[in-house]
Amino acid sequence: METNDDRLSAQQSLTLIESMIRQAKGKASGNSFYFLLWGWVIAVCNFGMYYLMKFSPYPNYAPAVWMLTIPAWVVTMIYGARQGRSQGIISHLDQVNKWLWIAMAITITPAWLFGEKINWMVNAIILMPVGAATFVSGVILKFLPLRLGGIVFWAAGILCYFLDPVDQYLVGGFAIILGYLFPGYLLRSSRE
Repeated sequence: METNDDRLSAQQSLTLIESMIRQAKGKASGNSFYFLLWGWVIAVCNFGMYYLMKFSPYPNYAPAVWMLTIPAWVVTMIYGARQGRSQGIISHLDQVNKWLWIAMAITITPAWLFGEKINWMVNAIILMPVGAATFVSGVILKFLPLRLGGIVFWAAGILCYFLDPVDQYLVGGFAIILGYLFPGYLLRSSRE
């Protein structure tokens, strides 16, 4: 049963809606951390792999550059735990987005673990699910640059099928810049 005290005035309703929109924008721009962290780490790893495989006297050691992802995972988990505690209420779409990225990570991990078996042609395989996760995150966050980033990953993934394994890392590095870093910086700057 509703009483007159339970009803919001028009001004209170507008204030509540504005507050919810500000909170949603803050959550969305908070996701920029992940795109920037992983964008830089993966871009460095791709370009490092390319350089070491192409110009190093020890190309067999090139895959070791991916060890940089281990501290990135630790930072991601710590930041995510802190962010979850500070946000309080987590929406259903926040949960969907989180599990989307966990599922994507599980999907691409075998390509890295067994990369040698496929002659290190991992970017052709990995860029497609990364594109899907990026695109869907753009839909969830209602952020066009992430959707475009997903399309960049799909195009780069297809292109990699036509390249030798070493050149795939160059394409992968540039795809990360366009698909994660540009949208990540735009997302971060969308904070009001």
